[in-house]
Amino acid sequence: MKPRAARNLVRIIGGDYKRRQISFPDGEGLRPTPDRVRETLFNWLGQELTGQSVLDLFAGSGALGFEAASRNASRVVLVEKAKPVQAALNASKALLGADKVEIIHADAVAWLARSAEQFDVIFLDPPFATDLLAQVLPAVASRLKEGGVVYAECASWPDLAGWEIMREGKAGAVRHALLRRAVPA
Repeated sequence: MKPRAARNLVRIIGGDYKRRQISFPDGEGLRPTPDRVRETLFNWLGQELTGQSVLDLFAGSGALGFEAASRNASRVVLVEKAKPVQAALNASKALLGADKVEIIHADAVAWLARSAEQFDVIFLDPPFATDLLAQVLPAVASRLKEGGVVYAECASWPDLAGWEIMREGKAGAVRHALLRRAVPA
């Protein structure tokens, strides 16, 4: 098992912040996306996110959002409910000088219900021991710009009605996929 300090660090794997590390506190359900899964995700997305807007709805460590910012996303919104985790995200933003990152302290479901903003890429990586993915998938469809995609992680897939899996993978207990809105028949 890794020492506690090593467990609470995540390395940015590409872009402007490559090799920089961000830290995060212990938190229930907080499970950063592993390096190899993030590498696969950004291969799927084409490495660069220049000019794209990104939402990381369950930010946690911020690994996905800061990785997107590192790869030139024009705007990255991180939504995080836990105060200590939000404080760590603010510290990481300052450490990296990530001025295109906006950190919002809010419940993800409530924030999504009151926001009308649309994004090119939406990351959904809620705590696995919840039904949050099933709750938010229907709502994020209207938050996607034309041609936008959703990246989701889970232990097992909820009902994906209305979604098409573009790419899918599995790493240990983590299932991950790139989704787009299904075209009606």
